[in-house]
Amino acid sequence: MNTTIKFRLSFMMFLQFFIWGAWFVTMGTYLSKNLSAEGAQIGQAYETQAIGAILAPFIVGLIADRFFPAQIILGVLHLVGAALMYMAAQTSDFTGFYPYILTYMVLYMPTLALVNSVSFRQMNDPSSQFAHVRLWGTIGWIVAGMLIGYVLLWESAGLLKNTFYLAAGASALLGLYSFTLPSTPPQNKGEKTTIRDILGLEALGLLKDRNYLVFFIASILICIPLAFYYQNANLFLNDVGMPNAAGNMSWGQVSEVLFMLALPIFLKRYGIKATLLFGMFAWVLRYTLFAYGDAGSGIWMLFLGILLHGICYDFFFVSGQIFTDYKAGEKIQNAAQGLITLATYGLGMLIGFRLAGFVYDSNALEGGAHAWQNIWLIPAAIAGVVAILYWVAFKNEKIDNVEV
Repeated sequence: MNTTIKFRLSFMMFLQFFIWGAWFVTMGTYLSKNLSAEGAQIGQAYETQAIGAILAPFIVGLIADRFFPAQIILGVLHLVGAALMYMAAQTSDFTGFYPYILTYMVLYMPTLALVNSVSFRQMNDPSSQFAHVRLWGTIGWIVAGMLIGYVLLWESAGLLKNTFYLAAGASALLGLYSFTLPSTPPQNKGEKTTIRDILGLEALGLLKDRNYLVFFIASILICIPLAFYYQNANLFLNDVGMPNAAGNMSWGQVSEVLFMLALPIFLKRYGIKATLLFGMFAWVLRYTLFAYGDAGSGIWMLFLGILLHGICYDFFFVSGQIFTDYKAGEKIQNAAQGLITLATYGLGMLIGFRLAGFVYDSNALEGGAHAWQNIWLIPAAIAGVVAILYWVAFKNEKIDNVEV
């Protein structure tokens, strides 16, 4: 992979996650304060991510693996997404907002697998090269959060509607840019399409591998506590009085960049089992810190919980994408990336958002306050149980003389 290709892929990743970071983190606060949405409605809005992720493998597995180049599909989806983001910002109540955000996420979530596929196809050593490209996605998320929280001050000024306009503009730019990316033609073009192909069953064949099945199930379960963070963290930090919560949350992505650089070394030295396990236990520590921290003398606990995001995300989700690509091979690469998107952002988070909404409403106090300690200890316990079960069930193996 030459320097020019690396730069082009890195810019693609930057825009991909800048778009998501521009509106997703503060959506709960926006819906609560601007559209007077209830907790169940906020959960419903975040569930659109899971619905999109569940559909993603079928969209990507059928179209990208069979008919059209991945970069062309990526461009079309982002151009349509730009229009949907713009329309979502025009609405004045949740009833009008929801259909736009639902349609948008059905189109956006497949693009997560597509940018991975475009990247992996240009690499001869994804285990060491992918992390350095993917970190620019993290930088994009950081820039979006700090721009909104520290520079434009939209959160404190009550102008979060503008985040959707910002995302729309970035989506239009990525849509056009995608058409210039290196050609990523379908691997299985010309082959007869069967029901097995349409349903992506060739990627489901990966689950016959015992270790991958354990990893797949752990991916679903660990995303239940992850959903608590996406849905509640910004609301929580604002409720306890942390100023510029969106900007402060971006420091989690700063740590993500640092740990992304360390990931290839950690993977090669300790293997995939230890890497994933380290990431899972980090979720336990993070939520425990949130449970007992506050905006006064305990504010260091809140910041430390935010900074743990690098370990929580990189050591589980990014290493999981690399593991999936290694297991799948080129023929079902796109469908396999769609499969892991389904497991993490789909099934796990769908369950997680439902549970997070229930726990949030169940811990409501008088005057609109919430018992946040109870809310955070529940996902901490879930993450701990998942980590222990994975520790026992996942077996080390040797592939090409590298322990995974």
